[in-house]
Amino acid sequence: MTDFAALLQPDRGQPARTIEVIHPDDYADWLKGQPKRIRALLDAQKVTGKAGNKAILPGEGEDWSALLVCDDDLSSPWRVASQPGFLPEGTYRLKPAEVGAAGLGWLLAQYRFDRYTKPDKDSGPRVLLTGDPASIDETVRLAQATTLVRDLVNTGSSDMGPAELETEAEKLAKKHHATTHVTRGDALAKGYPMIDAVGRAAAKHRAPRLIELEWGNPKHPRIAVIGKGVCFDSGGLDIKPASGMRLMKKDMGGAAHALALASLIMDSRLPVRLHLLIPAVENSISADAFRPGDVLATRKGLTVENTNTDAEGRLVLGDALTKAGEDKPELIIDFATLTGAARVALGPDLPATFVNDEALANELLAAGTATYDPLWRMPLWDGYDEYLKSDIADLINAPDNGYAGAVTAALFLRRFVPEGAAWAHLDTFAWRPTAKNGRPKGGEAYGLRAAWAMLRGRFG
Repeated sequence: MTDFAALLQPDRGQPARTIEVIHPDDYADWLKGQPKRIRALLDAQKVTGKAGNKAILPGEGEDWSALLVCDDDLSSPWRVASQPGFLPEGTYRLKPAEVGAAGLGWLLAQYRFDRYTKPDKDSGPRVLLTGDPASIDETVRLAQATTLVRDLVNTGSSDMGPAELETEAEKLAKKHHATTHVTRGDALAKGYPMIDAVGRAAAKHRAPRLIELEWGNPKHPRIAVIGKGVCFDSGGLDIKPASGMRLMKKDMGGAAHALALASLIMDSRLPVRLHLLIPAVENSISADAFRPGDVLATRKGLTVENTNTDAEGRLVLGDALTKAGEDKPELIIDFATLTGAARVALGPDLPATFVNDEALANELLAAGTATYDPLWRMPLWDGYDEYLKSDIADLINAPDNGYAGAVTAALFLRRFVPEGAAWAHLDTFAWRPTAKNGRPKGGEAYGLRAAWAMLRGRFG
């Protein structure tokens, strides 16, 4: 992992190049005050004062500085995220000097996933100086957590199966003196029948399991963080087309988010009792695969008629939610790459967010706005509960009418949420299809910063 701590340093007056950040509205006045040679140079580079314009400005002798025209305010982490990819390695300070939230974008712009390639020769460090050293640790933690999500999601499924997710949880547990418990084999089939049903067709070395981690003082408020860990989703016997399978290495993106949020909680010593749960499976095809029409037992005691083997994420989450509820948490948050319907409705950037508690919903949405990590609330519409009716079981897992797919998936999960617990379900994409400043194409954390800001506000 990139040493982000080395890339954001306290400003003690050390030598550094200047990045002058000019708002488009101020550009014309700023330009008037520049020497003729600078104006000519900017004209030659076609710098017009439009947001996003950037240039290198010569100084005296070998000295030079950078210009960035930017209309983002100090609260945006992406304000100077274009600069690390534009500037050579070295040390920089901003003018005006306030770094604010931009430190995070500066760090994340230097993220590289090079597990399968040779490192970029031009990947030397770009260091940013800040006059607010107290903010460095939190910024670095956020960058590391985001990188964890990106790395896990970008890793090919051949190298990121249930066993590897277990290893990631064990690493966190060792670092923070937490405890882990993994349920597999006969104990899984008996205690978590939906997790077992979804994952039992996979090869032995990719066998299904429920991974649990516990940390913190038992006297503190208990919270559960759950992540869907489907390490590859073929669709099962209701097999996906090739185009639908292309990105299914990212179907464990919910688990990646849950691990990253757990890391933030433990790194920051948040005064909570944390229970992390990851149902880790591969939805594969073999003679032992679960079938359309099967009636599945559940840990809760309900029966589920399986109408679609490609609606497997809600099944494994149902058993995990039941287990979380047995310890009576006051708050549960789950992350899952659950439905294509959420992406059709909201696109990649907005996690469809379902919440059963108004105070929690308000806190989450406000945190998302404040951290530039937006969420979009969707309804737990009681009227669609009838779509989950079965003729032979307590409920089905996926209606075949094509209506409100993200909503009905959330309503299915709600059947397994313990009474009295505040619960938020984030149906997230975990993938960025198009690069933006500080946000490369590939695995991405959506809703992570919002959830963390909410938890800090509530328990910090």
